[in-house]
Amino acid sequence: MTNQRREIFCAVAASCEHPSAETIFLQVRQTLPKVSLDTVYRTLYSLEQMDLLNRVGAASRERFDGNMLPHAHFVCTECGAVYDIFPSQYAVPAAPQEARAFGAVCRVNVQFKGICKQCRK
Repeated sequence: MTNQRREIFCAVAASCEHPSAETIFLQVRQTLPKVSLDTVYRTLYSLEQMDLLNRVGAASRERFDGNMLPHAHFVCTECGAVYDIFPSQYAVPAAPQEARAFGAVCRVNVQFKGICKQCRK
């Protein structure tokens, strides 16, 4: 784990805001001024492949989540805000048998998309 990867991972893990790559870049640049935005993106995708973080939100407004506890997300289709949902009455759904028929399921990503209260006003 390089110093750049560690700093980028810590920036995501310390945030509850589901930061964008650009937000992480601006934060990490305070301690690593020579880091590039491209390095941040590549590192985030690598950390995702290592199952150290999740990518959430719309493709054009992707955000990153360092909380690996089972939970779902509500994603606002207007402003791109992402909210954690920690279900109290049910667990995040397990993969159905049809999905497991294709292979071993390693992770389930549940996203509810809609318009948040702020945007509905």
